[in-house]
Amino acid sequence: MRDHRPRDHADHDSFDRRPPGRERGGRGPRVFAPGDLKLLLLALIAEQPCHGYDLIRRIETMFDGAYSPSPGVIYPTLTFLEESEMISGDADAGKKRYSVTDAGRLSLEDQAVALEGVRMRIEVSKRSLRGHDRPAQIHEAVHNLRHALQLHHGRWSAEEILRVSTLLNDTAKAIVDGPLAQSLPE
Repeated sequence: MRDHRPRDHADHDSFDRRPPGRERGGRGPRVFAPGDLKLLLLALIAEQPCHGYDLIRRIETMFDGAYSPSPGVIYPTLTFLEESEMISGDADAGKKRYSVTDAGRLSLEDQAVALEGVRMRIEVSKRSLRGHDRPAQIHEAVHNLRHALQLHHGRWSAEEILRVSTLLNDTAKAIVDGPLAQSLPE
């Protein structure tokens, strides 16, 4: 059974650890968090109506060629978005061309902050996929954070939501800004 105390980099339970950067099934790091691809596809289609293949190429470009989503991931997600009436697909010479619906635009407005998070995670994933993965100590700290959130009792008050989301967002911003920004006076 797994020890549910936060771990630090000195722990050496080899049976309990995946190598840094490896996720489920040994396929390498997970590129998108749950829901990220749906939101990204919706945003890309809102920017410019396009075919599924075009979306694959646009995402590949976002990752500087380090990652290309498979059609087996893209097309089911497009089908889900279409069935959810977020996008509509019109047949054009045998290929569907997708465009965003009014409901899709409203959804994007409601999820603007989440979309910014997706774009930030793409930048991080891009570096990771190019071999600039995080050190073991950072990997363990992320594990500890996820574990702390899982251990939360689940009754989120408005104050607790604000406290935790502010903490996490401020930390993410400080990481992205880097050490130089932290030392500059405001």
